[in-house]
Amino acid sequence: MVGGEADPAMVQMLSPEGELLLHGPYGAYAAELDAEDLRGMYRDMYTIRRFDQEATALQRQGELVMWVPMTGQEGAQIGSGSALQQQDYVFPTYREHGVALTRGLELSSLLRRFRGVSHGGWDPSETNFHLYTLVLAAQVPHAVGYAMGMARDRKIDPQLPEAATVAYFGDGASSEGDVHESMVFAASYDAPVVFFCQNNHWAISVPTEVQSRIPLANRAKGYGFPGIRVDGNDAVAVRAVTSWALEHARSGKGPVLIEAFTYRMSAHTTADDPTKYRLSADEEAWISRDPLIRLEKHLRAAGLADDEFFEALAAEGQAMAEKLRADVLAMSSPGFTDAFTDVYAEAHPLIQEELEFHRRYEAGFADSQEPTA
Repeated sequence: MVGGEADPAMVQMLSPEGELLLHGPYGAYAAELDAEDLRGMYRDMYTIRRFDQEATALQRQGELVMWVPMTGQEGAQIGSGSALQQQDYVFPTYREHGVALTRGLELSSLLRRFRGVSHGGWDPSETNFHLYTLVLAAQVPHAVGYAMGMARDRKIDPQLPEAATVAYFGDGASSEGDVHESMVFAASYDAPVVFFCQNNHWAISVPTEVQSRIPLANRAKGYGFPGIRVDGNDAVAVRAVTSWALEHARSGKGPVLIEAFTYRMSAHTTADDPTKYRLSADEEAWISRDPLIRLEKHLRAAGLADDEFFEALAAEGQAMAEKLRADVLAMSSPGFTDAFTDVYAEAHPLIQEELEFHRRYEAGFADSQEPTA
């Protein structure tokens, strides 16, 4: 307890031993999940971890400029992403690979920017999953503005489906002013937005306790909307809490802050060395809370999946990794003119003038060298 305020209860429904306990105000949402839903969440978590491993290997082999791992955060991402409906819109940071999978993105498209062949990699309008944002918290005001726009569109046309946006950000980004300003606007106008903070304990080398003396979920109280702390390694609990939050936001009741309490098992990026600031004992303590192991224990104990299921999934994962590698190696670099044609949606006379100048400049070197004997 800090300053007289009690810490929020941690919502958990799947114990580290795999025991499922449906209770509290979110239990009814978890109870709606059937065997196929649970197997599907496990399949997505396994797939995205295998993807993460292959992407890391590609970067180490020089095929990607950099990579942003997310191992350990599969429960938070697949749990929340699977709660979304088609009309909802996601504003990610640069680590939401699992959410991208739930939105139907081709995984190789996530690597185009990290391969250095694209500034984006996909068309957000096709999946309602926005482009990755590398500037910390810059996507959060966009999420609120988009949510306010959706709410106004629905006032004009009530036939439009109820929808919400989700702004993903980390515990480090929560210290940015963009997040504060966004929450002020969202609260003031009851914007249908869910703020989803993945508290993975580290903002590169800065631990969470240096940035906040209270649980991050408590910050919602200052803005006057609900804040929920959920076990981010419990995919079932995250799915249930996010389903409630999205329903709350879509129905016009305003924003919600979710703090998914998880742990980044890997480095911040492949340019980072966590051994410089993190104890190996801390990493080992989180292994038993691995979101994949936890859900696998439940599936096996409840008789919802057997060895054949997991063996088939391993084969699927390997096939996916091989295709991913082939797709990345086949990516072609953009042409020189793309730097000019991709600036504006329509042709711009000044840009065209500069392009023609550079074409003439390059052409001047074509026959400048004398042949050597």
